[in-house]
Amino acid sequence: MAQWGVTEAKVGSYRVVLVQAGILLACALTTLSVRADEPKPTPENTIHVQLAAPVPPQKFAKPPKFFISEVIDRSGNPQPMLVLKDRGGMFLDRLPTQITREAIEQSLKAADLLAADAASADLVLQIYVFHFGLAQGSGLDFFGKVEFSAMVKNPKTEESQQIQAVGTSIANAAMRKKNVQKNVQANVEGALEDAVRNLLRGTQLREAVATLMKNNPSAPAAAPGGGMAFAHGEGSSGRNFKSRFQER
Repeated sequence: MAQWGVTEAKVGSYRVVLVQAGILLACALTTLSVRADEPKPTPENTIHVQLAAPVPPQKFAKPPKFFISEVIDRSGNPQPMLVLKDRGGMFLDRLPTQITREAIEQSLKAADLLAADAASADLVLQIYVFHFGLAQGSGLDFFGKVEFSAMVKNPKTEESQQIQAVGTSIANAAMRKKNVQKNVQANVEGALEDAVRNLLRGTQLREAVATLMKNNPSAPAAAPGGGMAFAHGEGSSGRNFKSRFQER
């Protein structure tokens, strides 16, 4: 009887081991299946996002020179280049931090407000990107959103101020994949343009420049009538989207 009890205990332990092994195998197969379903970037599902044209900054009587020191991703997104997971996936061809830097630098350079380096800059910008891509919308609308903040610092006085910039854009709904890709690109580009305009033409930058440069002998001031701009839905590029934008 004692021997029978030992044998029964061994069989029971084997069953437990088999059940545990089965659970582990199921988890492994599920993980592999999920990974297989994850979209991967290809030339066909990758979009190139950029400004159609530089965003004109507000006018300053004595324009300062800006320099972007860093652009840091604060979105917490483990796949920052994945814009859309459905329909086989849609990816950016560059990191959002790189696209954001290029857009701001392009606009500053076109207005001759970009310094060659930090040493020659009047004000240094450190950009934090919180959102870049699509946000939750309603129905079949694609809701593009770009959000970042900028720490504006006077390297001579070490004083700094933080300003916010948000841009949004909604393109028309589309069912075909090619049209979806086109609309998603238009959304993200429209949101990027709005956010850069919000940064460079908003009152927050004007007030930051006035505060940080007030002790400088050649302190710049916003020129009359050059501080704000009204954002039009279609924009100069003629893209088919409606933008929602509010300057600060």
